[in-house]
Amino acid sequence: MFQLNDEFLKELGLDQLPAEQRKPFLDHIYSELELRVGERLSQGLSDAQLDEFANIIDKAPGAVDAFLSQNSPDYQNEPVFQRLVQATGAAADDPRLKDEFAATKWLEVNRPDYREVVAAVMEELKREILANKEVILGGISAPQEPGATASPAS
Repeated sequence: MFQLNDEFLKELGLDQLPAEQRKPFLDHIYSELELRVGERLSQGLSDAQLDEFANIIDKAPGAVDAFLSQNSPDYQNEPVFQRLVQATGAAADDPRLKDEFAATKWLEVNRPDYREVVAAVMEELKREILANKEVILGGISAPQEPGATASPAS
């Protein structure tokens, strides 16, 4: 998967972006990605499915347990859960891992193509960024116009 970091900026030719602008820019890209992926994934889902997912994400009381008991009662032994434990270093009984796993499992069950959707949206976003690279950089790397001179000091 991809990571929104300095390497991402370098890949897009935005490594000249001033340090104080990098985090806000990457935060904006993450928000835009999240919004677009959510819109794309919600297409074709029923209101009931969307409500169920919202309840899992919002950690509505009982939503995660109800979903897991129906779709993955032995979730702690699933390879995806085990990788999540290893990646985070958290204890297997950490409720945050359970919540994260439930959201991932819900997508796997209801939108098995979610990884492809995320990748496609990310590629679209990269193309948009590349097309607007000079605007994003705001002239940082733009050469001075021919004939332009600095005013002499008095």
